[in-house]
Amino acid sequence: MILLKNILVATDFSEPSDAALAYGRELARTFDATLKVLHVADNIAARAYGADGIVFVEPDLQDELEAMARKNLEALVAGDEGIDVRSEPVVISASSPATAIVHYAREQNVDLIVMGTHGRGAVAHLLMGSVAERVVRTAPCPVLTVRHPEHEFVLPDALVAVAKA
Repeated sequence: MILLKNILVATDFSEPSDAALAYGRELARTFDATLKVLHVADNIAARAYGADGIVFVEPDLQDELEAMARKNLEALVAGDEGIDVRSEPVVISASSPATAIVHYAREQNVDLIVMGTHGRGAVAHLLMGSVAERVVRTAPCPVLTVRHPEHEFVLPDALVAVAKA
């Protein structure tokens, strides 16, 4: 028997992340689990050091970045109202999204991580790496990666009703 009580959806607000959120919502509804929707905001100060070791960052820029991410997350989670899903929006700052996702999953005893993957080509993957791949390799729990657009298993409720008829 599979028991899922805490499901984590990591989002970067892209189409693959939206598809992952649809899967996470459906799994949370099916298993009566809590859905944690996480966005890792880039830690600007960690990347802003110049050649002389001087930080070139507007003091309020990090706060504004996190506030905007929080606003976007709350809009995403607002769609969960009325569909029997307990959702928690979470914004954290880090210079490595993969490490932050894995650390959060470990701290919160997450049972499943759901995240989108962009399906980049080999050269782009070599140059930019893959957050999803790093999470899969280091996560303390199973990871479901969702590629968009691909074969969809999550259907709107109206289509499910028609399919059953």
